[in-house]
This record gives sequence, structure tokens and C-alpha cells, in this order.
Amino acid sequence: MATETPQPNSLSLSDANADKLNVEAAERLANEALRLPMSDAVPIYEHLLANFPTSAKYWKQYVEALMASNNDEATKQVFSRCLLNCLQVPLWRCYIRFIRKVNDKKGIEGQEETKKAFEFMLNYVGSDIASGPVWMEYVAYLRSLPAQTTLEESQRMTTIRKLYQRAIVMPTHHVEQLWRDYENFENSVSRALAKGLVTEYQPKYNSARAVYRERKKYVDEIDWNMLAVPPSGTPKEEMQWVAWKKLLSFEKGNPQRIDNASANKRITFAYEQCLMYLYHYPDIWYDYAMWHAINGSQDSAIKVFQRALKALPDSDMLKYAYAELEETRGAAQAAKKVYESLLGDGVNATALSHIQFIRFLRRTEGVEAARKYFLDARKSPNCTYHVYVAYAMMAFCLDKDAKLAHNIFEAGLKRFMHEPSYILEYADFLCRLNDDRNIRALFERALSSLPPDESVEVWKRFAQFEQTYGDLTSMLKVEQRRKEALCRMTENGESVLENSLQDVISRYSFMDLWPCSTKDLDHLSRQEWLFRGVNKKIENPTPVNGPSSADRTTADIQINSNVSGKVVYPDVSRMVIYAPGQKPGITTPVVSGVSSTLPNGISGGAATINDTLKSLPPTLAVFVSNLPAVEGPSPDADFVVSICLQSNIPPASAKPSAPQQLPSGPVPSASDVSGSSKLRQTRDRQAGKRKGMERQDDDDTSTIQSQPLPKDAFKIRQLQKALGTSSRTGGASSRTGGTSSRTGGSASYGSGFSGDFSGSSG
Repeated sequence: MATETPQPNSLSLSDANADKLNVEAAERLANEALRLPMSDAVPIYEHLLANFPTSAKYWKQYVEALMASNNDEATKQVFSRCLLNCLQVPLWRCYIRFIRKVNDKKGIEGQEETKKAFEFMLNYVGSDIASGPVWMEYVAYLRSLPAQTTLEESQRMTTIRKLYQRAIVMPTHHVEQLWRDYENFENSVSRALAKGLVTEYQPKYNSARAVYRERKKYVDEIDWNMLAVPPSGTPKEEMQWVAWKKLLSFEKGNPQRIDNASANKRITFAYEQCLMYLYHYPDIWYDYAMWHAINGSQDSAIKVFQRALKALPDSDMLKYAYAELEETRGAAQAAKKVYESLLGDGVNATALSHIQFIRFLRRTEGVEAARKYFLDARKSPNCTYHVYVAYAMMAFCLDKDAKLAHNIFEAGLKRFMHEPSYILEYADFLCRLNDDRNIRALFERALSSLPPDESVEVWKRFAQFEQTYGDLTSMLKVEQRRKEALCRMTENGESVLENSLQDVISRYSFMDLWPCSTKDLDHLSRQEWLFRGVNKKIENPTPVNGPSSADRTTADIQINSNVSGKVVYPDVSRMVIYAPGQKPGITTPVVSGVSSTLPNGISGGAATINDTLKSLPPTLAVFVSNLPAVEGPSPDADFVVSICLQSNIPPASAKPSAPQQLPSGPVPSASDVSGSSKLRQTRDRQAGKRKGMERQDDDDTSTIQSQPLPKDAFKIRQLQKALGTSSRTGGASSRTGGTSSRTGGSASYGSGFSGDFSGSSG
């Protein structure tokens, strides 16, 4: 009974089809194909190469499997599909092995075929930085050929000499080895001739070697095993894109100063290799085509664009660029075919493709052709108001036909009255005609049909129009109507109806000229924000367990925002303070008598506040605990400074083992802040404390030095800063006594990363 042959690749192929460009899935398929018989592996290889047509490693694996199965005809077909699109040395050396295998037993005819294959390979990949072994293999092959006569021997030596001379000017990894081999070859043939030839080619070799060293820096940054996938914005992909751009710029600079034909050949080779890995990058295809066009080879540029559109058939950018190149060189029909491919069957054509095709027809076939296509395009289901605007402005600006443009705008108004952007474009057109009566009629018609939330920009433009073309009465009337219409969008509509100095500024400004300073503008904006916040608090008093100040601020922003549509704001109540791990042995001061609301809108019970402050360094915790709770974007700086001056905040060099209790009591009022006598007393107390702390510097320094050294480099630098602060404090106390001694508290440091640290005091 015959058993069915298992097909382990069927499931893998179905999985891979779900994500055709999945690199991990492709690698698994390639590894699986190595374990399968050739008949089962062929579908896998074809699937891989359909998705990754420029992957040299998959092509090489495919042809090696065919060569192992002695299927020469299939191997030839596969090589004909991949060689010119995959300019990679390992794949081409595999091709040479196949050619030599096929022609070794064919005598002189086979030798000639092999020579042609070597020349064919060197013509395409001979300038590769890794092509040194290819040149050396060709030399070795020529030397292995038998010579029957002296003439044949002379011809063979001449061929080898020319081959060496071509190889030593290529900046490859093996350029130095090739030069040594060339010197040995010339000396073995004729020492008399060797000196002259070596002297002639020495400068060319030196130039190639210098260029190789520079070239290698760029090549080493490239990942030669990368598969061609669409750009996803990962750091690795961006690094590879940058590496290739650097290499292309290097090759375009012609650093070896060779002739233009050879330089262009190297640049072409670099682009072809780049496209093996950046196959899905439209900018690389465009750069390649434009480089050909700029250098006078428009036919080559056209071929590049055609290849690009096969690789990226959905790229409208490349299609427009291709059509532009065809139109530039006078091939209007070829460009029209490109535009027609953008339009497709017309059902799924975008509004932009309609607009660009109308403009193309206007340039190449005249006004009537453009008009006929517009009449057809407006029947398309994807025809938007943009098509009407574009064609109307083309008729107005290019054909100087204001009446036709006006009729087009009126025809579009029947379909797009609900589009504020279309209303504004129509209004701009009428402004150019200086038709103020129709402009007012347009605004009245539009505002009567638009809902309030979509009419904001139309009202704004109406008010600007009256400011420019109307009198004072009409200007004030439109602004009042605008306020009445928009007040229904907000809860505090009465405040919107009130007159504001902002209205005066809006009426009497022009372009970038304002009737006030930027400071006045900031002040008025802040006052308006505070006024709205006060009204909000009066209308909606906060309950006992109501939202925190951060929630209220977010609510104010949501209410006062004029942005149309739903805006999603973060849930600030769930935000937590970043709490890095503290050094062991450091205690956090216990906070007592602190209000339940911290600065910046952080609210919670006493336990939450204490947990928050425990995550901070001791000195910072004391400082934060003394800050007043202030609502608004920026507190009063003088008020905050006065609180800090009256707080017992230990210096950074104080011992962390002695936590200080925060003084409980009410926060000083604004009247206390204004008392200058209290501030002077506070400063006196602070000065007395600083003098007392200076006397403890020696003990503090010994305490810091007695602690075990941390392993973290950042903590070592912090420790060094602490000792440096102690040194400067000790020097200051010495100067108070009447002597200037900066070396009294100096410290010398070793390597912060190795942990070497030594302190010395004079």
C-alpha cells in the first residue's frame, strides 16, 4: 500500500503568506528547505524569492541546491533570473564554479567560455571591495591553461599582465596582495622590463590603496545580511539608510580621480548594491533615476523608474516623478500613460490624481481637453471639493476667465456647502475680484447652514473681512453675532458675550503689527485664563471628595478649547512620581503638618504624601514640603522665595542620619510676605545657621569619606561634588579668619570608574 509523501512545507508556506515580508519566518523557511528533497524545496525557494527578489543569499542557496542535484538546465535559468539584480561576489563566484564545472571537459571551446564568464563577472562586480579573490582566481585560471607554442605563451603573459594592471587599481580588500603578486610576476618574466612597469603603476596602486582605506570605513557600517523589507522606522534600518547614503556620496565624489566613464560605472554599481537592501525605499530609486538624468542618460533614468514601479507599484510619488521626467523630455504620450495608471478605472482614483491629470492635460493638450476631463471627473464618487477649487483657480489664473471660475465655484457650492474649507476658498476668490456684496452673501448663506461647531473658522474669516472692507458699524455687528453664535458651544456663554480688550487688539492689528507689546498680550491671555477659571469655580464648586487641582485644570482646558472634534486627554490622577532607589542607610524625614495637596496639583492623604516624600532625597523632601500649594501655570516667585527663606532646610552636606521634623503650622500669608522686617530676621537666623554648619565641615568630610565607595560612576561623581563643596566651605571659613587658604580642604581623585579615590587635607 502506497503511503502519501509528507509535505512539511505546506503549513510553513501558509503561515508565511500571512506576513510575506516577515524576516524571521523567511529564515525558518530557508532553513527548512535545506532539509527537504529538491522537489519539495523548489516551492519554498520560489516563495522566498518572490518576496525577497534581491536576496543574494537565498538565490545562492537555491542554485547550490540545484547544482548539488546536477540539474544544469534549471541552474542556468535561475542564474539568468538573479545575476544582474544581485551584484554580490559570493553569488557570482558560485556562478563561476558552475561555468567551470560545465566547460572543463569541452577543451579549447570550454576554456573560451570560461574566460568570457570571468570577464562578464569582472565587468559587473570587479569594482566590489570584496572582489579581490575573483581577480586572483582569474589569474590562477589563466596560468593553469597549457600553452602549446611560444606565441601562445607570450599572449597568455600579456593577458595576465593586463589583468593584473586592471586589478591593482581597484580599491579592494586584497589590493596589497595583488600588488605583491604583480611585482613577482613582472620580475619572473623580465627584470629589465619589471622596473619600468612597476614604476609606472606604483602611483595608481598607491591611489587605490588610499581610497580603499577610506572606502572600507563606509563599507564596514553596512549589514550585508540584511533582507530588503519596507521601512518601519527602526533604529537599525535608519542606520543602514545613513550608511548607504554615506557610501553613495563617497563614490559620487570620485575620490580616486579616475575617468568619468569608470567613475559612473562605480556609482552605478553602488546604487545597484544599495537597492539590493533598500529595495522598498522610494527615495533611493528616485535618487538613482535623477542621477542618471542629470548625467545625461535619460534612457537609463526611464529604465530605473520602470524598475522602481515594479518594486513599488503603489508609490504615487514615483509615478508623478516618472511622468514628470517623460513630460520634460517631450514624451507626452508616455507621461499620459503614467497618469492613466494613477487614475486606474476611475472609480478608485483619488482627488489629487484627478487634479494633476487636469493640469497635465491643460499643459499638453489644451484648455478644452482639461474642461472635458473635469466634467467627467466631477461625476466620480471620490471627487471632493478640492477638484472644483483646483479647476476654478486654473480657469481664473491661467485662462483669465473669471466668469467660468465663478460658475465653477457656484456649482461646487451646491455639493459642498457643508465644507468650511470650500467656503473659505470661495471667499478668497471673491476677495480677489473685490466683490464685497457676493462675499457677504456667501458668508450669510454658509453660516445659516453650518452647525456652530463647524463655523468657527468661517466666523473668524467673516470678522476679518469686515475689519478690512467694512465700516465700524458692520465690524462691531459681525463680531457681536459671532459671539452670540459661538457662546452656545461653551457652558460659560455669558463670559463669551462680554466685551474684552482682546477684541480691540484683533480689530486694530495688521499682519504682524500689534497695538500692544508681547508682554501685554501675555498678560491679557493670562488674565482671561484666570477669569475663566474663577467663573468655573463659582459655577461648579468642588465637593469634599471632588477632583484634584490637576483634574480641575484639565477640565478647564477641555472646556476652553476651541479645537473641533473629540480630544483625548491623559488621566493625570493616575500619574506617579518617578521614584529611583535610595542608597541604603539614608532615612527620609517624617513629614508632619503638611497640607493634603502638594505643589503642581498632586493630591492625596497624609500617607500618600509621606510615601511620595520618602522617595525623594532628604534635603529635597524638606524643600518640597515647604512649597505652598499654588494653582495656575506659574506661582508668585517672591512668595515662594519667602517661604524658602523661612524654612529650616538643611544643606546638601549635612548628615542624612539626623532627619529634621518639619514645623507644623499655617503657611505664611501674603501680608507676612510683604513684611520686610520679618524677612530680615529670617535672613539673620539663616546666616547664624550657616556659620554653625561651617564648623561641622570637618566632621561631615570624615563622615562622607568613611562611607564605602559606590560602584556606580554617577554616584562617585556626586560624592566628589559633595567633598568639593566641603573643601570650598572650609576655604571660606579660613578666609573669614583673615587668611586666604584654598588648600585647606583640597581633595585628589583617582579614576571614577575604577573606584580609586583618595582624599587629602593640608
